[in-house]
Amino acid sequence: MMQRSWWKEADAMARTTLRAKGQLTLPEDVRKAAKLQEGDLIEAVVSDNGEVILRPLATVDRSQAWFWTPEWQAGEREATEQARRGEGETFESGTDFLDSLG
Repeated sequence: MMQRSWWKEADAMARTTLRAKGQLTLPEDVRKAAKLQEGDLIEAVVSDNGEVILRPLATVDRSQAWFWTPEWQAGEREATEQARRGEGETFESGTDFLDSLG
């Protein structure tokens, strides 16, 4: 019951009107609570029962995008698994690592 009353309160505080071309304005308290800023991406999902769910999309800085490629993530998973099995070498310093290369 308590959760249901929370939803009723949230509904009353977060009402907005759909305008021309499907536009709506999220109330300031909602934007602050979701830490949304102008230009942020928001995903809209419609549930099986017709509810519209808005979710902020986290974006990746272009300079860091390489880390999130499927190939790099596969390598990260492989390295994590190798470390879990105790495989690999550990070096005390960068110099020790470079010296091990030859």
